Amino acid sequence: MSWTDFYRRREILEAAVRQAKRTPGEPLDLAEIPGATDAFGCEERLLLALQHKWTQVLGGHLRAELADPEDAADDGVGDQVDAVCRAWRRAQAEHEALRALLDAGLERHPALVPLHEGELRMLAVTAGLAEPGEPAEELTRVGYAFDSLVRAGDRRPERPARRRSPVGHLMRLLAPTA
Repeated sequence: MSWTDFYRRREILEAAVRQAKRTPGEPLDLAEIPGATDAFGCEERLLLALQHKWTQVLGGHLRAELADPEDAADDGVGDQVDAVCRAWRRAQAEHEALRALLDAGLERHPALVPLHEGELRMLAVTAGLAEPGEPAEELTRVGYAFDSLVRAGDRRPERPARRRSPVGHLMRLLAPTA
């Protein structure tokens, strides 16, 4: 893929998200997005590319949230769960239309389900709620439960932020740019 193709595909993905903001919950109309049909062919392939974008965004937020070694010291799973919740919520808040588009696409395109379930397994393991060696079905079940709780929003007041090192803060600022 050339740089021209890369930038063209990126513009198409951005246009798809803009369209989703205008018509939430509706299938994407590739005819309204210049070049989308030529580059992706169908909504499903476009959504698969958008799922990849979401994975990069979420991964960046997770790396930023968990990058500070001071955060991992002594605090156990509770802080790890909180960190993953914060990362997911920030990613979702910054890319609300993208997440909504993917959620709606899950119902229409079964090809997205394995990718979504992979994300759920990753969240379960990253939050420390499951071990990587557990059966995929169990990891997915834990991931679905975690996802439901994160989306419902924890009604507890947020814990005050701890002082963080400047290096960790810099990593958090740089990582979500992926």
